[in-house]
Amino acid sequence: MQLLQVDIWFIIEKLILITVILLGSLGIAMYATWGERKVAAVMQDRIGPARAGLFGLLQPLADGGKLFFKEEILPDRSTKFLFIMGPALAMLTACMTSAVVPWGPDYVTQTGRVVSLQVADINIGILFVFGVVSLGVYGVMLGGWASNNKFSLLSSIRAASQAISYELAMGISLVALLMMTGSLSLREIVSQQHGFWHDGYFTWNFFKQPLGFLIFLTCSFAELNRAPFDLPECESELNMGYHQEYSSMKLGFFLFAEYINLFISSAILATLFFGGYNFPFMDQVAASVSPLLFTIICVLVLLTKIIGFILFFMFVRWTLPRFRYDQLMRLGWKSLIPLALINMLITGIVVLWVIK
Repeated sequence: MQLLQVDIWFIIEKLILITVILLGSLGIAMYATWGERKVAAVMQDRIGPARAGLFGLLQPLADGGKLFFKEEILPDRSTKFLFIMGPALAMLTACMTSAVVPWGPDYVTQTGRVVSLQVADINIGILFVFGVVSLGVYGVMLGGWASNNKFSLLSSIRAASQAISYELAMGISLVALLMMTGSLSLREIVSQQHGFWHDGYFTWNFFKQPLGFLIFLTCSFAELNRAPFDLPECESELNMGYHQEYSSMKLGFFLFAEYINLFISSAILATLFFGGYNFPFMDQVAASVSPLLFTIICVLVLLTKIIGFILFFMFVRWTLPRFRYDQLMRLGWKSLIPLALINMLITGIVVLWVIK
C-alpha cells in the first residue's frame, strides 16, 4: 500500500501565508479606523486623533483595549447562542474571502521551488468570493433577530434586502468581465492584465469594462453598508442598527468585520479591474532586480492600489449624504440592474463579432 506523500514545506508555506494575511488584515482594519478619523478631520478642517501616540497612531490600540475591557452584556430575552454566533459569523466570512486573492507573483527560490502568494488558487475564485460574501449577511441577520430588539430586527431586514438587491447588479456586471477573460480564476484574470499596455491597448480591465467597473464599485458601497448606502446603521432612524444590543468584543467583531470587508473589497476591485499586482514597465523592472525584490515590489504595488480604494471609500463617506431607503431600492432595481444587463449584452456582441 502506497503511503500518501505529504509536502511539509508546502504546508509550512501556506500556514505562514495565512498567518501573514490574517494579521495583516487585522492590522489594516485596525488602522483603517484611525485613517477614517483622519480623513474626516482633514475634510472638516479638524486635527483628528492626536493624543494617543505620535499623530494619534496609538488610538486604535486604545479603542481596542476599551472594547476588550468593557462589560459583556447578554440581553435576558435574546436567543443567546445565535446572539453570539452573529458577530462570529460576520468575522469568519470577512477573513475567509482573502484566501483566493493573488497577493503577488509566484516567487521562484534558488533551488527552483515555486512559492505562491495565494492561499488557494481555485478555478472558481470569483464564485468562492460571492458565496462567502453572501453568507456574511447571515451574521447581520442573526445578530439583529437574536437581539430581540425591534430596531435591530428592522436594521437586519434592511441589510438583507439591500444585499440581495445589489448582489444582482454586481453579479451581472461581473458576468460581462468574465465573458472577456473566459475564466473564474483570480490568478488567471490578473495574468491577463500583465503590465499595462499590450498590442496597442491597455491591459487593465478598467479600460475594457468602464461601465462594469462603475456598477461593481457602486454595488460594493451597498454590500459594505458604507455611506451613502449605510441604511442598516442609520442612527437617525434605527439608533445603532443591528448591533444595538452588543457590547465589548462582540461589538468589536462587527466593527472589525466591516473594515476587513473594506480591505478585501478594495483588493478584489484592484485585482479585477486595475491589474492586481501588475504595473507599467514591470518586465523591465523584473529584468533589473532580484526575483525576491521584484516580488516585494509587486506586493507593495497591490497594497498601494488597495489603500487608494480605501481612501476613496472614506472620502465618499464624508462627502455624500445618506440615501432614503426608497431611493436606495430604486437605484438598485431600476438603474443598476438594467445598466448591468445592457453592459452584458454589449460585451457579448463585442466578444462574439469583434474579438472572435
